[in-house]
Amino acid sequence: MADKFSKGLADVVAASTALSDIDGKAGRLFYRGYDIHDLAGRTTFEEIAYLLQCGTLPTRRQLQEYGEELARGRTLGALVERHLPDVAERQAPMEALRTLVSLAGADDPDKDDNSLEANRRKAARLVAQQPILVARYHAARTGGKAPDPDPELGIAGNFLLQITGRRPEPRHVEIFDTCLVLHADHTMNASTFAARVCAATLSDMHSAIVAAIGTLKGPLHGGANERVMRTLEAIRAEGGKVAEAVRAKLAAGEKIMGFGHRVYRTEDPRATHLREMSRELAEASGDDTYYRMSREMEEVVHAEKGLYPNVDFYAATVYHYLGIPTDLFTPVFSVSRMSGWTAHVIEQHADNRLIRPDSEYVGERDRKWVPIDERE
Repeated sequence: MADKFSKGLADVVAASTALSDIDGKAGRLFYRGYDIHDLAGRTTFEEIAYLLQCGTLPTRRQLQEYGEELARGRTLGALVERHLPDVAERQAPMEALRTLVSLAGADDPDKDDNSLEANRRKAARLVAQQPILVARYHAARTGGKAPDPDPELGIAGNFLLQITGRRPEPRHVEIFDTCLVLHADHTMNASTFAARVCAATLSDMHSAIVAAIGTLKGPLHGGANERVMRTLEAIRAEGGKVAEAVRAKLAAGEKIMGFGHRVYRTEDPRATHLREMSRELAEASGDDTYYRMSREMEEVVHAEKGLYPNVDFYAATVYHYLGIPTDLFTPVFSVSRMSGWTAHVIEQHADNRLIRPDSEYVGERDRKWVPIDERE
């Protein structure tokens, strides 16, 4: 029997990292030592991707060079281009991304090289391509055509342009950019751990990212923001009685998505920013119903269960007000988290040891084999 058993590996330290850290009691999140409250609204997603992948906040020249590398990396490979229409027709969003990223790996010029420099080049291409894949997938499944990226816009602006088909308002770009910053990394969550386990076998970066996407697809990890929006829509359709609906769900033993966290014991610091952005977008939209419903839901859940909203709760209404289709909320998460996933793969390869935890056997012992004709 193992010396220590922890179901779900709760509180087990499985790796060391210099990428992100959480103070769950104080409700603080750090990227490479920088408090998320100092970064949100002050840095671009490109700066955060560079910080995570390269270790420092970029100078203006480094950011320009990194931006140029991202722009070059937007081009999709031949396999992706060939199969994207079929993938869009047959697969749901997260399934499609799992397939498309795998196909992208086949055309990557550094696919067989796990050196630091090759990994950084692959990381930049994956960050650049993920929003393109989501937008092109959405266009293909709806029979449309995503606009070409605008060289004057960064990742946030181009994603909104390609998803909505119209040039986004500057403030919308700033808000979505902040969303990407807030979701960029979050210590050893399930998808990040899956990526590191894969990378620890010295598999390639694309394989590790496919493992992460497959893990994010699971409803206990990704999808909570989508289900928050579906819940709000259902309550509104049934008359908008939030408190009554929430209490009925809780009485029936149902979980209210978007609340509580395995790590934070107070408010998720990312939710603090997302709540304010939801309020701003709601007021500007002329229909703040979903924001008001969210505030009421937050109050009822806290009163009944003592739970605080997590990052998924207000992200739902922010994405809704930005015009992002609800079933793309989790793919949007992958657009941001690609910066963290790739940084973790780089870190794992740089100081690697195979991740191989023990297990506690709970089955029968000392069973005796008998011939098949004698088995009852």
